Amino acid sequence: MPMIRVLPDHIINQIAAGEVVERPASAVKELVENAIDAGATRIEVALADGGRKMLAVDDDGAGMDADALKLAVQRHATSKISGDDIMALHHLGFRGEALPSIGSVSRMTITSRGAQDAHGWVLVVEHSKLGAMRPASRQKGTRVVVEDLFASVPARLKFLKTDRTETAQVLDIVRRISMAHPHIGFAVSDSGRQSMNLPPRDKNDSRGDDLRGRIRDAMGADFADDALAIDAKRDAAALTGLVGLPSFHKSTATAIHLYVNGRAVRDRVLVGAVRAAYADTLPRGRHPVVVLFITLPPEDVDVNVHPAKAEVRFRDAALIRSLIINALREVIGIAPVSGGHLSRQALNMGRRFGGGGSGSSGGIDWQAPQHYQQHYHQPLPMHDAPPDARQAGEQHAEFNPDTAPNQDSGQPPEIVAADYPLGAAKAQLHKTYIIAETAEGIVLIDQHAAHERLVLERIKAEHAGGSVERQILLVPEVVEVDAAGLAVLLEHTEMLAKRGLVLEAFGDGALLVREVPAILGQFDMQRLVRDTAEELLESDDSKNLEDRINHVWATISCYGSVRAGRVLNASEMNALLRDMEATPRSGQCNHGRPTFVTLSLHDIETLFRRR
Repeated sequence: MPMIRVLPDHIINQIAAGEVVERPASAVKELVENAIDAGATRIEVALADGGRKMLAVDDDGAGMDADALKLAVQRHATSKISGDDIMALHHLGFRGEALPSIGSVSRMTITSRGAQDAHGWVLVVEHSKLGAMRPASRQKGTRVVVEDLFASVPARLKFLKTDRTETAQVLDIVRRISMAHPHIGFAVSDSGRQSMNLPPRDKNDSRGDDLRGRIRDAMGADFADDALAIDAKRDAAALTGLVGLPSFHKSTATAIHLYVNGRAVRDRVLVGAVRAAYADTLPRGRHPVVVLFITLPPEDVDVNVHPAKAEVRFRDAALIRSLIINALREVIGIAPVSGGHLSRQALNMGRRFGGGGSGSSGGIDWQAPQHYQQHYHQPLPMHDAPPDARQAGEQHAEFNPDTAPNQDSGQPPEIVAADYPLGAAKAQLHKTYIIAETAEGIVLIDQHAAHERLVLERIKAEHAGGSVERQILLVPEVVEVDAAGLAVLLEHTEMLAKRGLVLEAFGDGALLVREVPAILGQFDMQRLVRDTAEELLESDDSKNLEDRINHVWATISCYGSVRAGRVLNASEMNALLRDMEATPRSGQCNHGRPTFVTLSLHDIETLFRRR
């Protein structure tokens, strides 16, 4: 058996480097965080060949004298921990591994000058071998140059991507770090060409424009200008940042930016909480865009989970998850919803035909529902009654906007468009869409998508009040399901029963439906049960029960909503609009599609070249 031996220092450093420095972006991250800890107000990053040949980080921070510089390149030497309590951390770095790890797999040159020094000092570390300390000309601050990264570890060098990809990774990590430190200026250049320049924002701005301005610089105006500010607190934990509207989403989760005590993290618990908050407002396969900052006492979070410090552990993870979900849902629920997508399309079309000008549809104020009760409000039926069940003589003709209702005949009074955010219904198009007139333009509503959201929110409200009201079927219905669907439905019978769907096994490959949510009325039982099984199968073990419940609710409510092709009269259309105005998140259906779009008078006039 081989003898046990102590590894030499250069091998230990290379092993540590494998955990800390995975690619050029990892080295940049460590060096930029060191610069932030040193109190820098300006940090410049320079690259050559994507960082493979050279990367440099220059800052105007506190700098180091000769003695400090010698200690800085030794393993586990740090100025970030003042005592013996590793949980009492107030800096981004603390392990004392970054510089020696980088120096073990490259040629690293550090030039630094402290505020009290007459000149600077330069030290070269070449693959863990220290050179002699020499005086150098340098202003206050530190410059670290890393050349020939991974030259001593060719296996690691082979795993690097193209120069363009590695540069993109560096830009992404600097952008992420910059959003937590808006008062610091950041610049990145690649082969002499500037790729990023983020000017410092005024940290004394009491309005918080420093953060929004930095996020606008880093992520673009499309997100920052329309994002909603969030400010919530629970016990000692605080949550701030910007939250994207459900209508603004991405194909990947890379736009979910999370920070814990100023540290950019990639934590599955936090990402899962964000996804749960947006669960029934985004299209399937799409992801929200958020920038969230969690602040809590250092002793309540452990950042010493991984050498890269990208993962964290919370003392009370349930509290943090609950804070994120509840705060995000509250903000999304009262968010102004804009019909900007249709407006932009109209403007583009207008320009194509020679129209000019610009404009945008204003958001809708959902926070003033007190005047809704001043007018006639007839509840919209929660299901589609079959034709033979309708009363004889009941009229379901399209609403004629030129025919004013007769109040003496029991018809509702005419709706004044200016009195309501979604205006007054004027017509139904193709038995699917409602067109409404507002004070500033028109609104086009998808009746099925809109009512689907209303049903979902009512089911949630019933459940929050105790349990969903159920309807016992006079004759239980047998539904045949495949083996996988049968197993997952039987596994969740208790959860489904609390949501109003009572199932039990009925032989091989079949289920018996005994009770259904009373709110559904007439619907396709077979499709509902099978679709519910598919939703449960798709939300695999990596998702918690709450995520699964949201999927089931969305499926059930879809079957209880007004279908496309159902003719609505004027009262029903206006009742739908009033319910939308009083319902949270009514701008998106349960699958994330928009329920309505707006077109302002300005945009209409642009479309017809009147401007």
